[in-house]
Amino acid sequence: MDSKRFLFVSADAALITDLAWQVHREGHDVKYYIEAESDKEIGDGFVPKTDDWEAEVEWADVIVFDDIWVGSDIGTGALAQELRERGKAVVGGTPSTDRLEEDREYAMEVLEDHGVNTVEHHVFEDFDAGIQHVRENPAPYVIKPLGEVQNVKRLLYVGDEDDGSDVVDVLRAYKKAWGHRMKGFQLQRKVEGVEIAICGFFDGEEFVDQVNFNFEHKKLFPGNIGPSTGEMGTSMFWGGRNMLFEETFGKLEGWLAEEGYVGSIDINCIVNETGIYPLEFTPRFGYPTIALQEESFESPTGQFFYDLAHGNGPELDVHNGYQIGVRVVLPPFPFDDGKTYDESSRNAAVVFRTESREGIHLEDAKNVDGQWRAAGENGMPLVVTGKGETMQAAREQAYGRIDDIVMPNMYYRDDIGERWLDGDGDRLLAWGYLGPQT
Repeated sequence: MDSKRFLFVSADAALITDLAWQVHREGHDVKYYIEAESDKEIGDGFVPKTDDWEAEVEWADVIVFDDIWVGSDIGTGALAQELRERGKAVVGGTPSTDRLEEDREYAMEVLEDHGVNTVEHHVFEDFDAGIQHVRENPAPYVIKPLGEVQNVKRLLYVGDEDDGSDVVDVLRAYKKAWGHRMKGFQLQRKVEGVEIAICGFFDGEEFVDQVNFNFEHKKLFPGNIGPSTGEMGTSMFWGGRNMLFEETFGKLEGWLAEEGYVGSIDINCIVNETGIYPLEFTPRFGYPTIALQEESFESPTGQFFYDLAHGNGPELDVHNGYQIGVRVVLPPFPFDDGKTYDESSRNAAVVFRTESREGIHLEDAKNVDGQWRAAGENGMPLVVTGKGETMQAAREQAYGRIDDIVMPNMYYRDDIGERWLDGDGDRLLAWGYLGPQT
């Protein structure tokens, strides 16, 4: 493929550095824009930058948005839609697909309108009304904050008690501590089973045939305990349009085509022997999922996204085994504490024991005169990946690569992929969801 011009736009936090770096390494012309002042140094020394993305629109053959946000309350879907109307090739959403993530009740309505099964759910703007609902309908629930605090991951609470008493206690505590900011929340009936996300790439008209099935690990500590984070690691494999796909995205394909959506879209589900229960959408790239997906691409990344954005019938060859990705972090992640970050992590050097950089992916990192360093203020410098014919082989490769990294104060979960080995895979097969694709 001839060299193409890619403009990557981080209109809020810098999230797409690794994808921009990969496309740049493949020989394409890349310009990377980062809006957030605290993140502007991320990617320095790895990727060419621009301070004005709008001035580069006519230059670009492809424009890639990394998230649904511009600042705190404006979606990039509106920008992407406007650019497509001007004839530009864009990887990005629409106002309606942005809303799938920011408005959980709307997302459930879209699913129901298209015949997709959903979990019982209720939205409340008043804490006392939510508490009364739990008391009148005792059961385990999941509390999902809405509005400006929905991305404060530690506020998501998964109930354990059959009578919902722990959910009542948490709602009382949230009313006192967060009542001034948490203007609403969704109570979702807790469903037991295997948590799995179905992820596809949509080219504006249809899904690419390769479908990604991944398992998120959101808690900070091994064993899935501790505070919730954006993500500590992911395990995955690729398959075809099996039952999991057909009962979710298979029913939404026409709606996404009407919207003109282009890019990655993910739906996280709980599945068990009785059904598939979607929980939430990610109508954008997932992080660190996209780094792990890149690792398993056997097609050129730049050509794939060029064809995806232009609706050229993109073809994607992928590794047929299993993959895992591990986020390597620094203090005080996942919390905000400027003093701790300054003392323990700012500009931390990343030292490699070997010359190989296979499986090493960028998050909040920069390159200063050949020395890799932590960048920004979030404490998420690297994602390390591995792949193999079995999940255990993928684990061994990824953690072997981490052993070759020296970074003071770094930490990570050492159990990514173990859920599959402990029975998730067997249960999915026994329930008939995966079929011959695995």
